[in-house]
Amino acid sequence: MRACVNLRAPYSQPHRRRKARPGKEPHNSVMTIRTRKLFGTIALLILVAVWSLLGMTAAQLPWLADSGLRQAVFYVVAGLGWVLPAMPIVSWMARPDLARPNPDAPG
Repeated sequence: MRACVNLRAPYSQPHRRRKARPGKEPHNSVMTIRTRKLFGTIALLILVAVWSLLGMTAAQLPWLADSGLRQAVFYVVAGLGWVLPAMPIVSWMARPDLARPNPDAPG
């Protein structure tokens, strides 16, 4: 049995588990969290590589290369923009496994 240790600030609230949304049943997935993390990591690496290549290609466009203000806005948007498509991948990776009944348990 694992002891519950609060690794956060001494006066912070204890960590609460999220409740399931009403009307939503738990997702019955064949993949374990380890498998989801493996595929999610590969998907994130592909996303970052494609995003950076597209960003470098777009940065060479003449209408963008001529203006410093447009370049600044572009680099801020391109630098932070990959987070939006990455958020669903990360939330899918972090979804917990369903509790499976233990066949060895009495009862």
